[in-house]
Amino acid sequence: MQIISLFQAKTHLSRLIDQIASGEETEIVISRNGKPVARVVPITPADTSHRIGIAKGEFKVPDNIDQHNDEVARLFSAGASDDAPPA
Repeated sequence: MQIISLFQAKTHLSRLIDQIASGEETEIVISRNGKPVARVVPITPADTSHRIGIAKGEFKVPDNIDQHNDEVARLFSAGASDDAPPA
């Protein structure tokens, strides 16, 4: 862990970010008037390997789920006028 002043952080921000991104540093503490006020740490990517199908088995989709699609589409377009500019 590296502790640096706010002035040093502003002066060398690109270098500090490179150190974090490369793994050279895992945490940089920024101090103001000798007191720690902030930490710069790497962002850990979210694990997205199990996102697909996460709700499988949590609810039942009815067989007639598409039964009202036309009606819903009409309700959404009911407020649109023919002379309105396209979105």
